[in-house]
Amino acid sequence: MTGGQLRAAREQKGWNQEQARLKLGVSQAYLSLLERGERRIPEKLALKAVRVYGLSEAFLPLKSEWDEAPPPDNNSLASDLAALGYPGLSHLKSNGQKKNPAEFLLAALGKDNLDSRLVDALPWVVWRFHDLNWQWLINSAKVKDLQNRLGFVTSVARRLAEMRGEREKAASLAEQESVLERSRLLREDTLCHESLTEAEKQWLRKNRPAEAKHWRLLTDLTPEQLNHVI
Repeated sequence: MTGGQLRAAREQKGWNQEQARLKLGVSQAYLSLLERGERRIPEKLALKAVRVYGLSEAFLPLKSEWDEAPPPDNNSLASDLAALGYPGLSHLKSNGQKKNPAEFLLAALGKDNLDSRLVDALPWVVWRFHDLNWQWLINSAKVKDLQNRLGFVTSVARRLAEMRGEREKAASLAEQESVLERSRLLREDTLCHESLTEAEKQWLRKNRPAEAKHWRLLTDLTPEQLNHVI
């Protein structure tokens, strides 16, 4: 969360700094410094601001040392996805600890073999949280050579927005596709299904949608598959 975002959230509420600082439990002078970007926003205060201002989970703090953490398993990722409000997993009991959707996406896209129900949900996360921290996500994806997977998921989310007549959202996602396009990898990959048999790979090479072919992924995921969960 930046100082500008903190200020915009306060103004969206219609609060002055005195009203906001009482809700956040800080001094007005300190809040002013934060909003002007002259002080870094502490993680605890960012968490409180998300709750007080009713902000999207996309504003939750991101881990600065994500690469050192052990990779989450499918059950943990399913719980994280349920906490983010994914309708397809509404039957799961949330652990109550919401994770930034950008952090969830990076962890999920990095899995060699991700549960199919989670793979199908990835475009929903991008569609639902199109205001996520794209700079962090794209830079992190490039470090792990995941830009093709992210590019494809973003493309499917953009098409979903177009199908629903959400022009501004579609345009926003198209901008991120353009950024990812500049670093598109040449190698063939799967969408988190490294255990595909050679026969399955051959079938997908012939039957995958145009977006998957463009991003050199072996998958048959399409935006039409997401309509039943939104």
